[in-house]
Amino acid sequence: MNEQFRAVYVISVAAELAGVHPQTLRNYERFGLLDPSRTSGGSRRFSDADLVRLRRIQELTDAGCNLEGVRRVLQLEAELAAARHEIATLKNLVTETAAETHRHYRRDLVPVSQALTIFVGPKGPTRKG
Repeated sequence: MNEQFRAVYVISVAAELAGVHPQTLRNYERFGLLDPSRTSGGSRRFSDADLVRLRRIQELTDAGCNLEGVRRVLQLEAELAAARHEIATLKNLVTETAAETHRHYRRDLVPVSQALTIFVGPKGPTRKG
């Protein structure tokens, strides 16, 4: 499992690491800004990725966004990341397709040294008598 997504921090530790009150984390979760993992007993467990997201939430609230604004910004950032990923995937596909096309038609080309030589006759029409 990726270390970044392994939920290891209880709410009190996550709150302390983020410099907020545990109730703030509960409010963010209630508002849909955070989605920590849960143990079988229902206790929240926060991952490093959750803490990164929490820091982004704090940046946005410090910049003056209310929680609805933060939710919308995070949603738009996720959409932008998905669009960038799709663009990168499509660029790779186009590059691979173009390379395959080049490989295909280059087999049909004849090197200049093997090409037929065409001789052109005298310039202009020849007149008879």
